[in-house]
Parts: sequence; C-alpha cells; structure tokens
Amino acid sequence: MSHLLMEFQLQAKPISDVEFAQFQRFIFEAAGISMADAKKALVTGRLGKRLAAHQLESFGDYFRLLTSGQYPEEVQMAVDLLTTNETYFFREIKHFEFLRAQAIKARNQSQPFRVWSAASSSGEEAYSVAMVLADCMQTTPWDIMGTDISTRVLDGARRALYSMERGRHIPPEFLKRYCRKGTGQYDGMLLVNPELRQRVVFRHANLNAALPEFGKFDIVFLRNVMIYFNNETKRQVVARVIASIKPGGYFCIGHSESLNDISTAVQMVAPSIYLKS
Repeated sequence: MSHLLMEFQLQAKPISDVEFAQFQRFIFEAAGISMADAKKALVTGRLGKRLAAHQLESFGDYFRLLTSGQYPEEVQMAVDLLTTNETYFFREIKHFEFLRAQAIKARNQSQPFRVWSAASSSGEEAYSVAMVLADCMQTTPWDIMGTDISTRVLDGARRALYSMERGRHIPPEFLKRYCRKGTGQYDGMLLVNPELRQRVVFRHANLNAALPEFGKFDIVFLRNVMIYFNNETKRQVVARVIASIKPGGYFCIGHSESLNDISTAVQMVAPSIYLKS
C-alpha cells in the first residue's frame, strides 16, 4: 500500500449514519439489494480505497461524486465492490443431478439445450453446468450463458482461474477431464480447460432492470441471490427471469429461498425446483 493511500485512509472521516443510508439507497436503486444496517463495516472497508483514490475526505463526498452523473465507470466500480459474491463449484449438488436428468431427456431434440446462470458471480456455477452437459449431452447441441451485475467478477469468470479450495466439490473425474492443475506460481490453483471455457458466454446484466433479449432457456439457475431482495423486488426479478424460460422449462433457486407469495407462473416440482407450464 502506498504512503499516499495510507495517508488518505487515515484522513477519511468515519461513515455517518446519514452517509450509510445514502449507500443503502444507492445499492438498492442500482441492484435491488436491501443492505442491512449491520453492513456498515462492509461499506467502509470496500469503499474506503475509492475515497483514497479520489483524494476525498468523507463518504458523503464520494456519494456526491457517484451521483453527479460524471463518473459512470466509478458507479460500476462501487456496484462491483458492494455486490457480495460467494460461490464454489457444484454448490447444492442436487440441482446438478436434476440438470443431468433433464439434459439426458433432451438429448434427441434438434434445438440447443440452453442453461442460464442468472447470477453467475465468478463463474463456478456456469462451469459446473458446462461440465455436466459436456459429460452427458453427446452430439446434442448445448450452450450456457452466465450473467452478473458485477463486471469485476465477470472478468474473473472469463479467466476461469480458481483456487483448488473453490474446486473441492468437483467430482474427481471432472477435475481430471475438464481442469488443469496449476504449477509454479499457479501452485494451488486450477484452470478450466479452454474447450469448456469456449462453451460458456458471460454477459453483464442487471436483474433489477429490463433485460436484454437473451432468447429462451430450458433451465435457469438463480440461486442464493433473492435473500438480498425485498418481496417486491423479488416479484419483479422473478417475473423477468421466468419470461426467459421455455414452456416446460425449469427454474432453480437456492435451497434456503422460496417463491411463496412471489410467483404463480411456476409450480414447485421438488424443493427449490420449479416448472414453467
């Protein structure tokens, strides 16, 4: 850390309740995320370096910079920093068992089997899906799209370089077939094979706004994201996502999440798995 950065971090005033409320409103309006009062330390820690970078003395000054309309790249940077990204390969394994079963059923169809990882974070979910489809789809065409609001994590997803710890749940045969083990300066890392990386497209998308035209999907994963939304935001986000699912397609949410009182457009067929009729 440079002496200049340390100096400005020391000079920055602690975030006030009023300033914290401004950032709560900022991230809600940008991403639909309801940030709890207990997250004040998170905001201070993640945005403190941006105050230093702009040589600002208070979080209020930084908020005014963000809302001035003159720094769109800085707004995206702040959204990236305030978006929580926590994932690993083959998280909630039953969803991937379900994915395999549906993919095998679709092997004779002429249209590509399409899966959307709608909050893909750093890419582990999308590449887990890719490993399953590469293993079982045979000659049937398939494609995967991953989206996230954070451009920073999408850049990481495209690199596809992860710690071995993040890959601890990858089945051994998949680890051997679809990943490369790092050596030298990359010891303790794994890299997803180029052939698999080419099958996954990552795009920037904000689920809290009108979505681009992505086409229709056989299965959509939107897992462990809605816990950050209030009920009205959940309804709006779920409606947008379900509109992108083919009739007869499926919607997978996190095991701790529910669509009770959120949508009647899909019916639960198993815990956290819903069918669009």
